Amino acid sequence: MSFPEGFLWGGAVAANQCEGAYLTDGKGCCTAEILHGGKGRLTEFFDPQALRKNIETPEGYFPSREAIDFYRRYKDDIALFAEMGFKVFRTSINWSRIFPNGEDAQPNEAGLAFYDSLFDECRKRGIELLVTVSHYEMPLELTKKYNGWASRELIPLFERYCRVIFTRYRENVKYWITFNEANMILNIPLFGGGLVIDDPAQKQRLMYQACHNQLVASAAAVKLCHEICPDAKIGAMVAAFTTYPYSCRPEDVLAKNEIDKQWLFITDVQARGYYPAYIKRFFERENIRLETEKDDEAVLREGTADFIAFSYYLSAAISTDPAHVANKTSGNLFGGIQNPYLKTSDWGWQIDPLGLRYTLNLLYDRYQKPLFIVENGLGAKDVVEADGSINDDYRIDYLRDHIKAMKAAVEEDGIDLIGYTPWGCIDLISASTGEMSKRYGFIHVDKDDEGNGTLTRSRKKSFYWYKCVIESNGEKL
Repeated sequence: MSFPEGFLWGGAVAANQCEGAYLTDGKGCCTAEILHGGKGRLTEFFDPQALRKNIETPEGYFPSREAIDFYRRYKDDIALFAEMGFKVFRTSINWSRIFPNGEDAQPNEAGLAFYDSLFDECRKRGIELLVTVSHYEMPLELTKKYNGWASRELIPLFERYCRVIFTRYRENVKYWITFNEANMILNIPLFGGGLVIDDPAQKQRLMYQACHNQLVASAAAVKLCHEICPDAKIGAMVAAFTTYPYSCRPEDVLAKNEIDKQWLFITDVQARGYYPAYIKRFFERENIRLETEKDDEAVLREGTADFIAFSYYLSAAISTDPAHVANKTSGNLFGGIQNPYLKTSDWGWQIDPLGLRYTLNLLYDRYQKPLFIVENGLGAKDVVEADGSINDDYRIDYLRDHIKAMKAAVEEDGIDLIGYTPWGCIDLISASTGEMSKRYGFIHVDKDDEGNGTLTRSRKKSFYWYKCVIESNGEKL
């Protein structure tokens, strides 16, 4: 068998994209709940005036406020995951459900009780939990008061939040992740760090300061988790931006190396416990002076991650030749040069299964720590047939090819891989666009981009295929 006994097959969601229940049972507003749906959402991410208007006088449709109503329907959804045979379920805790304003004197008991019930339901059905502490959200009040992770004030607040949830759920949760796609704070500052940047001249400094504060908080959380939950494992997570040089021109190869540094320096710090020389030199060159405290280096050193988790959807190419630079593609807010050897999804993402094997080798060779693929999947427009069936063979093809690549990495390359949780195992709100039509799930949710629908769940063709994959431990694809 290529995959070891006990390999963790499952699926992944995020609280802010599935739970809904806005302001229910004492919950506060979070940053994800002030973003509209549709194509304008991408513009909104980087428009401080629009963001401040949404914060102060919110008007319109905010899809995360209802999402797919997982908050009320989770028992039925977990039953469907169990029917597929999930060994693990990746979800997140919404910080504003536990501390509605971020600085509340006491945690919100109703919010804690919800996760008690959710986690109990998973364990009752034999499903392990992989829980992200902060997944593209934070209490909105922390953005309004401190501009999110731009301020060190968030470090003790995050530690207090972690202490509460680690203590409360230490019997139920064996796998934790501190921050979702931690490198994305440099790409989408609001989602990644709760930042609204009004002055473009301050953008770079604020993003890297927020990144540093978050790295210190992450390391402190790792150390805290080891103390409170000695049997648990806690990992770092990065959005893998796998990039190829467009040609064998040395300039293209060096450009690829520079792109790698932009997303790998986060895991370099989290896995090794210190800033690498290349990022220090970058700070010097760009005149970026981080505000630090004397204990920061010790905290980073003592709080290294147990495993490296990552998302992988696509790859890109990079060129220094002006003739190719204009030939761009989109993808997970990164983009890149169109690779002529790859197919492209409905949303312009280049599909590259072999790139997953490459990425697994890159990360394992670099860190020699266990890896966990915690997001992978195809966003596509599904068609519900007259008989109610959804024949998503394109999704099956995508996942099959990626699992084959993953299998080769384990079997032939010796990669230590913990598990695999495809993204959006049930249809949910897209993080980048707020759409429902960009579907990833094995389970269809009856809801459209304007929020209309019954929210009824139904099994897609891929549901039955993935069930067979899990039953066979990845042998029947």
